[in-house]
Amino acid sequence: MTTSPADPPTSTGRGGQGLKLLAVTACPTGIAHTYMAAEKLAQTARSLGHEIKVETQGSIGAENVLSDNDVRDADGVIIAADKDVDSSRFVGKKVLAVGVAEGIRHPEQLIERVQSAPVYGGETGDGAGGGAAAASGGGGNGGGKERSVAYKALMNGVSYMIPFVVVGGLLIAISLAVGGHPTPEGLKIAPGSFWEDVNNIGTIGFQLMVPILSGYIAYAIGDRPALVPGMIGGWIATHGELYGMKDASAGFIGGIVTGFLAGYLVVWIKKVKVPRFAQPIMPIIVIPIAATTALGLFFVYVLGKPISWVFTHLTGWLSGMTGTSAIVLGAILGLMIAFDMGGPVNKTAFLFGSGLIASGNQTVMGMCAAAIPVMPLGQGLATLIRRRLYSEQERETGMAALFMGLFGISEGAIPFAAARPAQVIPANMLGGAVAGALAGMAGVADAVPHGGPIVAVLGAVDGVPMFFVAVVIGAVVTALTTVALVDVAERRKSGARVSAGGSATGSAEVMAGADAAVTVGGASSVGAEAGVAEPVVTEPVVAGPVVAESVVAGVGAGAGAEAAAGGASRTAVAVVPVPGATAAPGQGSDGEAVETDGVETDGNDVSGDGQGADSDSDSDDSAPSVEVLSGYLTEQTVKTQLDADGKEAVIREMAELAAGTGKVADVDELVRVALAREAQGTTGLGEEIAIPHAKTDAVTAPVVGFARSADGIDWGSLDGTLAKLVFMISVPEAAAGDEHLRILALLSRKLMDADFRARLQGAEDKAAILRLLGEIR
Repeated sequence: MTTSPADPPTSTGRGGQGLKLLAVTACPTGIAHTYMAAEKLAQTARSLGHEIKVETQGSIGAENVLSDNDVRDADGVIIAADKDVDSSRFVGKKVLAVGVAEGIRHPEQLIERVQSAPVYGGETGDGAGGGAAAASGGGGNGGGKERSVAYKALMNGVSYMIPFVVVGGLLIAISLAVGGHPTPEGLKIAPGSFWEDVNNIGTIGFQLMVPILSGYIAYAIGDRPALVPGMIGGWIATHGELYGMKDASAGFIGGIVTGFLAGYLVVWIKKVKVPRFAQPIMPIIVIPIAATTALGLFFVYVLGKPISWVFTHLTGWLSGMTGTSAIVLGAILGLMIAFDMGGPVNKTAFLFGSGLIASGNQTVMGMCAAAIPVMPLGQGLATLIRRRLYSEQERETGMAALFMGLFGISEGAIPFAAARPAQVIPANMLGGAVAGALAGMAGVADAVPHGGPIVAVLGAVDGVPMFFVAVVIGAVVTALTTVALVDVAERRKSGARVSAGGSATGSAEVMAGADAAVTVGGASSVGAEAGVAEPVVTEPVVAGPVVAESVVAGVGAGAGAEAAAGGASRTAVAVVPVPGATAAPGQGSDGEAVETDGVETDGNDVSGDGQGADSDSDSDDSAPSVEVLSGYLTEQTVKTQLDADGKEAVIREMAELAAGTGKVADVDELVRVALAREAQGTTGLGEEIAIPHAKTDAVTAPVVGFARSADGIDWGSLDGTLAKLVFMISVPEAAAGDEHLRILALLSRKLMDADFRARLQGAEDKAAILRLLGEIR
């Protein structure tokens, strides 16, 4: 039974001359490169006489997971990954850690290098793959990690923080919307009411947000011993009363600082040599206590004092500006409000504005109130304007941020600012400044210490039309600036990767879903998009003139076994003609008939519908109805030779090919989406393969097309090869999170087989092409 292309053979390993190797492959989006690297490593190891087992950590979940027994018997471990991989299980083994593209491009070199790789002792504490990278010298020869440990640590913290921001923010927003009313102290909810309880639960989520961010940054650097000091450090950062800031705190920026400090402090402590008897208690008692105490006291007595000083002097500076131009003051307050979203700078501006309400000056609070919602509204709007720059998780967070912005919850933008501070914070500040300046120019007043459209709806704002104008313009400025800066940053990264000697180590994940190809890292924590388990494939059963392969969810059909397909747990039996077979038509090896969907078939009936097809014909019109890629690729969507000779023309030709199935509602829109995806990064994989894809409701159901080009198409592949085998995947938005990921994974694995590619290129007609593509399972 085959469960993965990376299953080890039984003829090599310790019983022969080969080595027993393990590998883990993972890319930020967990789609194509994950499986391509696994397939290449498996093929190369076997060709060299080695036994190998490869664990893939893709979007459809971890597969072929390495067991304790596997690790115990292994001679070496290759980690080909561009995201965090837990390396603690490989202590005492030779570990080589490189980028995932190295597993695709140089598998033979990796297998050679792992034999002399350092033994991983776990003492570096880099955690989640970082330790392995350190142990192996970072890969060398251009094969190092695509992302630094610091970057991965930050993304790790952001990904764990996002659910707390969303849950906490939405609960607070709902409670304020339904149970809140304006008072001189702000939006208040009736004490003892149901909505106060909802608000309290949401507040807990917000209180945990920064400690989670800090804790998981530390965890990614220093592993489990760093989790406690990181979380406690984050808690201290958000409780300013511990270091002299009664009304504010260091906010999420302080949490990021404590996360990195905790992580690297733990790494340093791990390097201290201790007696053997003390080693067992170091990670669970000594290191957490020492790191937590040291970090906490350092923040309270060293970092906290400067933050408090800044807070105090900013307040005094603002007090001296009350006589200046309202436009200038509004712009400055907007800049401050947008800078750290709850940190000392934000709170200084907010408390300055709210403190003047009692004295009768409500216009300063009006400036602040207009700036407060700009950040979450702007970042949420950015995810709608340029969806392809954001991962699925980021887009979902963007929708939540839009909702939070309506209720004046600026923390909704924190996940974006933490993930891309260099792009998001300046964009936030520009939009906040514009909103504050417009509100100041128009004399907008706010009678309660709160911001966002909710205060206007509840009647606390004087000058409502201009208030909304300021908010909308500020949010649009933030959104457009964010999109521009992120786009520039991604193009710069892409250009740097392409110029790096043609190495694929930093190559974009060109097989990612249409929206994930150029996003940073995987904060997105994209890995949660799909949990599709692959079917178990039984060994082929030679049944006379046919080979019957049963694909069953957890059930394998043995030789000659009857298999019925249909219902929710369907058994799909593909009956593929095999030239030269001699057994009687329609019989298995024991003479029993094979059924598909309850219809008995003979040697010529491969469709499962009783309609039969002549397997001896060379005509394209007689291609057998083999189910290929769940039936999404059919005779109608196969073309033996492309007419077009350019990428754009090929995409249109293949879109029109897909339209012949009746599943394409708008060919022009499908072409537009596919080309827009190409603009974000080529889908030319190299090895003469291109797989353009589009997620759009221009198609009503998933459809896959395949076409060949004799001369090849310039697809901008990083290896410089022209695309001769072109697959085009089109799925509706609703199916984007599961089906297209599964299709991409299946294609990626099979297309790494050079023999399969050669046979596909040489297939004479549609019938032969479909028979070959029927092997993709």
